[in-house]
Amino acid sequence: SIIPCCSFKIKKIKMKTIIIFGLLAILVFVTLVAQSEAKVYKNVKQLRIGVKHKPEECTRTTGPGDKVTVHYTGLLGENEQKFDSSLDRGQPFTFTLGRGQVIKGWDQGMLNACKGEKRRLVIPSDMGYGDRGSPPTIPPKATLVFDVEIIDFKSSNNGDL
Repeated sequence: SIIPCCSFKIKKIKMKTIIIFGLLAILVFVTLVAQSEAKVYKNVKQLRIGVKHKPEECTRTTGPGDKVTVHYTGLLGENEQKFDSSLDRGQPFTFTLGRGQVIKGWDQGMLNACKGEKRRLVIPSDMGYGDRGSPPTIPPKATLVFDVEIIDFKSSNNGDL
């Protein structure tokens, strides 16, 4: 038989223990869900081009020699840590497509894009910065992820360059 004065304390201790374990279980669950939703890109062997948004009207697409203006955010594939962003600087980036002014993953990944299109490029190391990386922000053999929006482009065929 339990002494009446002590049973309340025992029930109170059990309730606190149950609440603490319940909160820990919720914390573990939320952490696992968050980790499973984060995409990890390691040892990617070929360029992946994901179209996130395509405008309804697209009369012309980007091609070699076009002067392309974009906003982008660059992430490390292994942990999606941001290493660069034109958005953070408030300044779009302009380059000539297919001329080696950017990494190979961009020269190939930005072909046939529409003005206003948003893409996610997952770039294998050999189409990015390779075995050397770009210290200190990009480690050797890093897979890179770029979220890119085509702001504008001018054709090399009509003298706009």
